[in-house]
Amino acid sequence: MRDILRRLLGGELSEDEAVAQLRTLQLEELGGRARLDLGRFLRRGLPEVVLASGKSPADAARLAVAMAERQGQGLISRMSDAHRAAIANAASAAGMQVLEYSDSARVIRRGFTAEPVSGKVGLLTAGTSDVRVADEARMVIESCGLEARLEADLGVAGLHRFVGPLASTLEWGADVVIVAAGMDGVLPGLVAGLIDVPVIGLPVSTGYGRGGAGEAALNTMLQSCSTGLVVVNIDNGVGAGAAAVLIAQRRLRGRSQATIANTIAPRISKPKKIGNAARDKSAPVTRPNDRAATSTTKPTHASSHGKPRRRRP
Repeated sequence: MRDILRRLLGGELSEDEAVAQLRTLQLEELGGRARLDLGRFLRRGLPEVVLASGKSPADAARLAVAMAERQGQGLISRMSDAHRAAIANAASAAGMQVLEYSDSARVIRRGFTAEPVSGKVGLLTAGTSDVRVADEARMVIESCGLEARLEADLGVAGLHRFVGPLASTLEWGADVVIVAAGMDGVLPGLVAGLIDVPVIGLPVSTGYGRGGAGEAALNTMLQSCSTGLVVVNIDNGVGAGAAAVLIAQRRLRGRSQATIANTIAPRISKPKKIGNAARDKSAPVTRPNDRAATSTTKPTHASSHGKPRRRRP
C-alpha cells in the first residue's frame, strides 16, 4: 500500500491506476486454483506463506513469484528438491532473488527490503536435525523486518553446551526465544525456567521409536513444570515464527508507550512531611503547615441541675 501511495505521489500512477491496484491488495485469484490473501500483512503484520508440499513444483513457484510481484516478497515452506529448482528458475526469469532457509525460501522482488522493526528473536535448537524447522520460523521473522539469531546443537545430552549461547542470546537483547527440540523435547522447559523472556516451544519430529514423530517432544513441552512456556504444533515453524513476531511487536509497543508516558507525564513532587500534631487533628489535613491547636478552653463545672454553682459568701 505504501509503495502504491509513493508511486501515486511521485506521478508514476494515475488516480485510477492507484485505485485499481489498491483493490487487488486484498485478494487475487490465480487461474481459479488459488486465492492469494494479499491483505494479510496489512491486517496482522504477518505475510502469507505458500505450503509447497501437496502442490506441483510449477504451481508452488508461480504462487511464490506472484506474491513477490505484488508484495515485494513471497514466502514458501516445505520445499522438495523439485520445488527448489522450479522456484529458482521462475525467480530468475522474473529477475528476482531467492533467499533459502533449509526447506523454506523467500522470493524477493528487485529493490525490495522488509521494513525494519527493532525487535529481536533468538532461536535455539536441541540438535542439528532441528535446524530445518527453526529456519522456517526464522524465515517468517526476517520477512517481518525483525532480527533473528540462531544457535544450534544445544541439547540436554550435553547440557554444558547451551549455557554460553543462551547467555549471549540474552545479552544480544532477544525479546522472544524460540526453542526447537525433538526426541524428549526437554530443552524448551529448561530454558523457560531460567529466563524472564517469553519462550516458545517448537516440537520437532526427530527421534527414535515410540514418540519419534514428535509426539514425545510435544507431550513433554505441554507437561512442562516451567510456567508460561508457549507450545506450538509439531514442526510448525511458521506458527512459532508468527507468534514470536506478534509477541515481540507487542513488547516493543508496550515499551514505547511507557517511554512516551514517562516523557509527557507531569512531574509530581513528593509530599512534604506533616508533623504528628497535624495528623492528630480530627479534621482532614489540607495544608502541610496546619498545626493542631495548642490552647484548650477551661471546662465549666456544672451542678447536678445543669446550672452554675453559686459561690457562698
